[in-house]
Amino acid sequence: MAFAFKAASEGFMRIPSFACEVRYLNKAISRSSLKALLQKTVDHDRRAMARLMSVTENDPYARIKILAALYKHTGRAYIVGITGPPGAGKSTLIAELAKHYRQKGYSIGIVAVDPTSQLTGGALLGDRIRMGDLASDTKVFIRSMATRGRVGGIAHATEDVVRILDAASTDYIFVETVGAGQSDVDIKAIAQTIVVVTAPGLGDEIQALKAGIMEIGDIFVVNKSDREDPDSAVQEIRSMLTLSEPTEGWRPRVLKTSALSGEGMSTLVETITQHAHHLKQTHKQETDSLKARREIVDAAKRYFEDITLRELISTPEFAELASLVERRKIDPYTAARRVLQSIRTRK
Repeated sequence: MAFAFKAASEGFMRIPSFACEVRYLNKAISRSSLKALLQKTVDHDRRAMARLMSVTENDPYARIKILAALYKHTGRAYIVGITGPPGAGKSTLIAELAKHYRQKGYSIGIVAVDPTSQLTGGALLGDRIRMGDLASDTKVFIRSMATRGRVGGIAHATEDVVRILDAASTDYIFVETVGAGQSDVDIKAIAQTIVVVTAPGLGDEIQALKAGIMEIGDIFVVNKSDREDPDSAVQEIRSMLTLSEPTEGWRPRVLKTSALSGEGMSTLVETITQHAHHLKQTHKQETDSLKARREIVDAAKRYFEDITLRELISTPEFAELASLVERRKIDPYTAARRVLQSIRTRK
């Protein structure tokens, strides 16, 4: 199909024209080249997918154009979030899940998020090493990304990458969160099924999981079950879950696996399928109306942060407000209100 670009400024404020080119890593990409990348992505071209992901992560103007053009191709992938404390074996578990689904003929996308160093700004991105034997499979796409300081367990661009994988006709997408614990809850807005992974020997398993991710889990997995006494961890999690009511008619399952040996992996795959069927049959998945509202709000937030606010910061009016705050002539809250007022008065 042919891709047509609409003005990114519709309904918001005017921004520089996208008619000629976008900027990507200090290199110009023509409109025709970007259209070609979009078409190749829809045809599941791995290089095109990777490049579009980099463009959306680095160019806020191009990001809007790309995601808008791809949106009609999304909504078909099944997205599974994998979260849990460090050391639970999340990456190895995802690799085994990918192998099971590939045996069934499904295409797979893996988005692995790693924390960013507070000192250097770098990230290890070691998930590619642990999933190295999947790299040669043309039906498996692995994308590692850093949080770049964002909290919540995922990166700022994680949902964009998921959208691109979805538009590329990927059947199952696995998103691995940072694994910091209680705050790793943003994945709930992206994934249909949340798998919370822990392991024996991490200390108090409930304390390791923390309250936040205990509340969003649909399936709890005690991985590394070849270690000593995994049943105690299973029982402890089940006891905690009995204190809460089933979410939308679904009582979270607690399973044992050993990703290294493959033990329990078939059961995990079956349970993910059961949860998917439950969502479909009970119609308790986020309604189209609520989902559309959330997407609009999220898009508006990103537009404000990535484009509107950046443009305002570069104006003389903002510099004058900053000078007034610096000299304590006005407070920053009044300045912020004036900034918002200036947005509303723009035509």
